[in-house]
Amino acid sequence: MSTDLVLDGLVRRFGGAAVLDGVDLTVPAGGVVALLGPSGTGKSTVLRLVAGLDTPDAGRVRAGGRDLTGLAPERRGTALVGQRPRLFPHLSVLDNVAFPLAVAGRRRRAARAEAAGHLDLVGLADLAGRRPATLSGGQEQRVALARALAAAPAVLLLDEPFSALDPGVREGMHRLLADLRGAVSPTVLLVTHDRQEAAAVADTVAVLLDGRIAQAAPAGELHTRPASLAVSRFLGGVNEVPGAVERGAHVSALGRLALPCASPDGPGVLVVRQEAVALTGPADGDATGTVTRVTPRGARWRVEVTTPAGPLSAETGPGRTPAPGDAVGLVLPPDQRWVVPQATG
Repeated sequence: MSTDLVLDGLVRRFGGAAVLDGVDLTVPAGGVVALLGPSGTGKSTVLRLVAGLDTPDAGRVRAGGRDLTGLAPERRGTALVGQRPRLFPHLSVLDNVAFPLAVAGRRRRAARAEAAGHLDLVGLADLAGRRPATLSGGQEQRVALARALAAAPAVLLLDEPFSALDPGVREGMHRLLADLRGAVSPTVLLVTHDRQEAAAVADTVAVLLDGRIAQAAPAGELHTRPASLAVSRFLGGVNEVPGAVERGAHVSALGRLALPCASPDGPGVLVVRQEAVALTGPADGDATGTVTRVTPRGARWRVEVTTPAGPLSAETGPGRTPAPGDAVGLVLPPDQRWVVPQATG
């Protein structure tokens, strides 16, 4: 049965330096939260603290109102799946999945029958008799996931389990995780450095920067309404227009641009995602400028433009793409305009 997970002021120091400096985060019962951040920011350390594989220097871990902080790993009701499946090579796929049930005292026949059900959930019922060495990477991770679910954890912890898989296999694992939510409704805390993965699988994405949760929100809100320049930049935002808010509009070298939401008067930076910016003729845009660079980005093109307010970018799809030196207009859709505080320090 799933339960909520609450991290309250978690601190973890290594060599005097605080890798985690007061992490507060709640994962609702049956929800999926992705912990997103650059490499080396302590994301995996958070999972280790929840699983009981490490001890916080301060703060508490709670699940369903129960304080887990001082409990041994096997008493926490959590299961952890990492990048490496760590299957037992001498056991069959079925017996790997049945292992936590056997440890819990189930008779062999009952454990294997229940394990077969979990293999069916992950679409590998026909591989029950195989050994791990004969499996592909994606199949191994499915077995590891089935084994974790067989332990009936209240909280499922995923430490970048899909990062080593090919893109197509990774997308299949994302779909599988969505299907499993409908079947068993685990509470999931997923660690990833992949923005697309976080958006694909999570209800809420929590951005971990400088040892703290900088913002936690649905992925779409994070991109269009970041809490700070640091969050915007980490999520790939490149458009920043310095200026000030005056009576419901942002005033800058681009002129006066109305804002869709109330924002306090004072200095602020206008951010608009490059994917939302449209190119038009010089006379028709909210800003005008000269194209300085055009860069392919898969099926799209990044167009960089010099404007009176500094460089701005737009991403365009197939079709006519302007060339360096062209004069263009940029449309900044009103519902995509957002103001964040100016960076300090």
